[in-house]
Amino acid sequence: MAFSLGTAITYCIVLVLFVSTGHVAGCYKAIVSFGDSLTDTGNLIRMSQSSNGYVMSAVLPYGETFFHHPTGRYSDGRLIIDFIALSMGLPFVEPYFGGKSSGDRSFAKGVNFAVAGATAMDISFFMERGITNRCTNASLGTELEWFKQMMSSFCDTPSRCKQYLRSSIVLMGEIGGNDYNYAFLQGYPREKIVSFVPKIIAIIASAINELIEYGAQTIIVPGNFPIGCSASYLTYFMTTNASEYDPKTGCLNWLNDFSAYHNRLLQNELDRLREQYPDTTIIYADYYNAAMRLYNSPSKYGFNNTVVACCGGGGPYNYDRLVDCGSASSTVCDNPSSYISWDGSHLTEAAYRWIADGLLKGPYTTPQINGECIFRSPKTKLSDS
Repeated sequence: MAFSLGTAITYCIVLVLFVSTGHVAGCYKAIVSFGDSLTDTGNLIRMSQSSNGYVMSAVLPYGETFFHHPTGRYSDGRLIIDFIALSMGLPFVEPYFGGKSSGDRSFAKGVNFAVAGATAMDISFFMERGITNRCTNASLGTELEWFKQMMSSFCDTPSRCKQYLRSSIVLMGEIGGNDYNYAFLQGYPREKIVSFVPKIIAIIASAINELIEYGAQTIIVPGNFPIGCSASYLTYFMTTNASEYDPKTGCLNWLNDFSAYHNRLLQNELDRLREQYPDTTIIYADYYNAAMRLYNSPSKYGFNNTVVACCGGGGPYNYDRLVDCGSASSTVCDNPSSYISWDGSHLTEAAYRWIADGLLKGPYTTPQINGECIFRSPKTKLSDS
């Protein structure tokens, strides 16, 4: 690819270039994030404070490993987004509501709209089907509206908004997992849940379209985790039929096949979007396989416990939907870093660290971003680099 150092506007995108400190040398100035509890760095906890609602991530042992106090993150410590920010030399990404309410904080280095419990589909979609979301009414559409409100006050002209987004990584999710969680774990018919998938993919694609129109040029889109390895699903769908389980990992095969189906449709849609927007870098983050390597070879990554939750209410998988992690009836393990599962629905900091490592150093992104420095002007196609 040819480029001129004298070009007035040249976008230097250093996707990953690690040095001994573990930081990434690059030109990104911010992270703009959307999603659910896998990415929420404190929005739900602040939203619930104003409504006096209970949020389990507001109490210990959430946050105990790194922060030593609850931050609203659904883990014992940091999330994937935190490790991405660390690799870029950026601070932890401010939650939209936290940053908005504090005068000494700025969105200049990033903003996180992700809300624990959020869905891709609007709440009305679930209400019409008798599926409840007791966590929040927020959806991806809600987060996009917050994004638009923030941009209208944060940058005073459309050109400055575009400049901000062009120098940012946009992290689109993970989103869509809760759409399936609420349906599956409330007994909604499996065959009907399968019909949700194309609709959810279409919502994600529509959001990406909007963000590109606003000026986003580098978007990371994660797929879904292998839900068949989740203690919540393993407890709810527990069976004596051994053939339904992977003999190596103990995960439920049909649920992992469902996650793989979602991810396959998502990747097909991202291929279409890349053709539609050749000037935009759209990266698929393979959360599924980045996580599965931990289940397949746990000892290699320091794990002694895979599908049993570190913090929970007992039972074969230490998960009881009526006993929240952090409640008086729950128990918590002594060494979370030896567990993959934190509370039966979310992972430990140790697991998230390895997954982030697999994304940043490869090979769990498409296109692969390990060690690659892409210099791209507004009219440069990814295929030229």
